[in-house]
Amino acid sequence: MTIENLEATVTGMLERLDRIGVRLDLPAKQREIEELEARSADPEFWNDGAGAQRVMRRLGALRNQVETWTELHQQAADLRELIDLAEADDDLRDEIAAETERVLRGVEQLELNLLLSGQYDEHDAIMAIHAGTGGVDAQDWAEMLMRMYLRWASNRGFQAQVLDVTEGEEAGIKSATIEIRGPYAYGYTKGEAGTHRLVRLSPFDQAHRRHTAFALVEVLPQVEEDTEIVIRDDEIRIDTYRSSGAGGQHVNKTDSAVRITHLPTGIVVTCQNERSQIQNRETAMKILRARLTELAIRKREEEQAKLKGEHVAVGWGNRIRSYVLQPYTMVTDHRTEYSTSNVQAVFEGEIDPFIEAYLHQQLGAADEQ
Repeated sequence: MTIENLEATVTGMLERLDRIGVRLDLPAKQREIEELEARSADPEFWNDGAGAQRVMRRLGALRNQVETWTELHQQAADLRELIDLAEADDDLRDEIAAETERVLRGVEQLELNLLLSGQYDEHDAIMAIHAGTGGVDAQDWAEMLMRMYLRWASNRGFQAQVLDVTEGEEAGIKSATIEIRGPYAYGYTKGEAGTHRLVRLSPFDQAHRRHTAFALVEVLPQVEEDTEIVIRDDEIRIDTYRSSGAGGQHVNKTDSAVRITHLPTGIVVTCQNERSQIQNRETAMKILRARLTELAIRKREEEQAKLKGEHVAVGWGNRIRSYVLQPYTMVTDHRTEYSTSNVQAVFEGEIDPFIEAYLHQQLGAADEQ
C-alpha cells in the first residue's frame, strides 16, 4: 500500500468514526454510564439481584461502545501521525499498513454493531426450526439448518445449546429449539426468521430426482422474568408426560417431559431434553416468555405497518432464502439479493455476509423513513 493510499484510508476511517460518534451520541452515553455507576455504588443495589444484573449488563454494553470508539479513534489518529515517518522506511510502511487493516476491521465491526439498535438486539436469542413441506427431505433439511446455525454460533464465539429436539421417524428432525448466547445474539439472528428453501437431488428418492424442501426458522429474544412480559399462574396449564426418542430406559420410566399451554394466546411449548422435570419446566417457561415477547414485537410491527399502509409477510409465506444444489449451486437471499455459489461454506456456518446485507438493508430502509 502506497503512502497516498494509507493517508486516504486513515482519513476515511477518521471521518467514519466521526459519523459513528454522532450516531452513538457519546455525551449522552457517558452521562448514562455515570448515572448507572452511581446506582451500582448504592449499598442496597444488590438487594434486587435480577434488576442489578440488568443494570450491570447495560453498563457493560455502554462502556464497551464508548471505550471501543475511543480506542479506535485514538489508534486511527496515531496512524495518521506515523504515516509521515514511513515515507522513506519500507518496513515501517508495511507495519503501518498491517495496523491500518486491523483498525479498519474494528471500524467496520463498530459500524455493524450500530445497526443493532432495536429494543432486544443486545439480548440472547432462542431459535426454533421446523420442518415444512417436503416429507423426509424437509426433516433432513431442518437438521441441516440446525447444524448450520450451531456452526455459525461457534464460529462467532457464541454459546449455543439445543434446548429441545423432536427427531424424524426416518431421518432428520421435525423441530428443534436452540438457545444462542452472546453479545447481540438476537440482533444478528433476527433476520434469519422466515422460510428457507432447499433444492437438491434427494438422497431419499430411489430415482434420485430433484426435490424441493422447506423449513421455517423462528427467532425469539430472551428476556428476564421481571420484564413487561408477565405470565400469571392462572394463565398457563402445565402437563407432564414421558419423554420420547433417545435416552435409554430413563425416557420410559419418568414423566420428565413438560408441556405448557398459555391459555390467553393458545401458545404451546414443550421441552423433554433434560432428565429433570424441573429443568424442563424452567426451559419451557423461558421459551414461552420469549414467544410472548416475539408476539408483542410482531403486533407492534403490524400496527406500525397498517399506519403506513404496508403489508407484512409472516410465517410460511415469508420465504427469505433459497439454497440450490441442483441443477446449479447457489444460495440467494430474496430480500437483499445477496448470493454466493459457495454453498458448502454456508452450510459450515459462514452466513455473516447474508446477515450483514440484511442489517444494512434495514438501516437503509430506516433512513428513508
